[in-house]
Amino acid sequence: MNEWFKKNLETIKEKWAKWTTLQKAIVAAIIVVAIAVIVLMASMSSRPSTVRLFNGPVNDEKERELILSRLDQDNVKAYVSSDNYISVENSDIAKKYRSRLIAEGYAPSSLDAYSLFDVTRWSRTDFDDKVNWQRATETALKQQLESLDGIQRAEVNLVLPDEALFTENQNPTSASIVLYAKGNSDVLTDKRKIRGIQNLIKACVEGLRDENIVINDGASNVQINDFEGMAESDRISNIEKQRKLILKQETTYTGLVLKALKGTFSDDRVRVANIKIDMNMSERKTTSKEYTGITIRPDNPNTPYDDSEIVNSLTLSEETVNKSFTGTGYNPEGPAGVEGQNPPVYSDMSNVVGKSTEEGVKRNYALNEKNVSEITSPQIDRITVSVNIDGQWRKVYDENNRPILENGHLKREYIPITPEQLVNTTKLVQDAVGYNKSRGDSVTVTNIPFDRTEEQEKEDLAYIAQLNRNRTIMFSLIGIAIILIAFIAFRIISREIERRRRLAEEARIRQQEEERQRALLEAQQQGMEVTMSVEERKRAELQENAIAMAKEHPEDVAMLIRTWLMEE
Repeated sequence: MNEWFKKNLETIKEKWAKWTTLQKAIVAAIIVVAIAVIVLMASMSSRPSTVRLFNGPVNDEKERELILSRLDQDNVKAYVSSDNYISVENSDIAKKYRSRLIAEGYAPSSLDAYSLFDVTRWSRTDFDDKVNWQRATETALKQQLESLDGIQRAEVNLVLPDEALFTENQNPTSASIVLYAKGNSDVLTDKRKIRGIQNLIKACVEGLRDENIVINDGASNVQINDFEGMAESDRISNIEKQRKLILKQETTYTGLVLKALKGTFSDDRVRVANIKIDMNMSERKTTSKEYTGITIRPDNPNTPYDDSEIVNSLTLSEETVNKSFTGTGYNPEGPAGVEGQNPPVYSDMSNVVGKSTEEGVKRNYALNEKNVSEITSPQIDRITVSVNIDGQWRKVYDENNRPILENGHLKREYIPITPEQLVNTTKLVQDAVGYNKSRGDSVTVTNIPFDRTEEQEKEDLAYIAQLNRNRTIMFSLIGIAIILIAFIAFRIISREIERRRRLAEEARIRQQEEERQRALLEAQQQGMEVTMSVEERKRAELQENAIAMAKEHPEDVAMLIRTWLMEE
């Protein structure tokens, strides 16, 4: 076996010596990657795939079923191990549902955070138990706070004083808590959540009161459970919210008024001067009792009149009493044989016979009774609306349908709104804002002309500029027309002069040619020898060629002559 190892080792050394540097680096990299993969697989296989929901087992089957049923409602997968530990997929779900289950009352009763007391030692003293009790309480409270959703880390410090003989000498239990929130969490800014955390801390520590609990934000080092100090801030915040609510209502009513009026008048003619809404933000609780009539027959909606039958009441029972009496009545006397002790007025009337009559009717009625109990907040006390509508500005035109200019401005006339239109517009605005006269609402619609000086100045300047522009264009067109006419006349006169000059030149040449031809003819008739110069001979040849070409190609010759005339 040793020889086999030695032989293989020598073979590897020989091959290693023959390999290049690149081959050695590749082999080394492969070995390193293989080792890393093995280590990673070992770590992954040893890492738990789930996170325990609670630190201890849930041995009670009923409690375990309730927790699993609650998790199943939110589609959260939960696993139960053989030793009754409940686990979920990751730590985020564990923290979220740990706090939610505790808040909803699903916390297992078998969980014990005070595991320090499970270890018994012969040398353990009361001081050790006290220290362990404080440590256990702080640890349990720390775990409880860190299990809440939104809390990243918690630092807990408790002061558990010794019990005093007398109550007035007993020092209070206090707690100082530093909390660190997760990013984008409002757990340390929402007062409702802060108060819930404070109640949770108070319930975890025996004898702890609200005034002895200090909770600080670890990021800003500011106390976040000073609710008394926040009262003024809350009051200012509520005032700001009320102002925003009133402003929103005023904006809404402004939109309603503008929407109601812009359909009748143009957008530029309507101005909402002011809308003021007085609102009562106090909470009112009203309890009232109302009595109404009894409906015997309801109104028929198919009839144009009200045919309902309503009575004020119905008689439930009636009792009639009729009594009559004739006689002396009852005369009190003493024992038999003894004179009575009646006053003289009764004694004088002892033999007087009288008559009495009693009549009465007692009826019990049934009424419609309605008990109303309502809470109103907020409530609109008064609405004040002021609207101004401008009339119409119309331009004045002459008989040629042209605007009239007066002192450099367009002449206009103002047409105000009629009183009937103002009354109808006031009713329209009242209906738009829910006018209530008994509430003291006020709606005012006026017709005050708007200051349109700047707008009219711009319009006048634009109109005058348009007139000047039209005048300039007209003069320019007239000038261009005159220039064109002069140019055309000049061209006609120039062509006529050129034509006459050309005709005169042609006549002169033709006359010279005729004279030359005549001289040649006379010379030939006289038998004289005629000699022609070189130039005359070339000219005659050119003339003969031109005549021949004109006969063969008359169109080309006409175009050539036309080109010569244009160049001249």
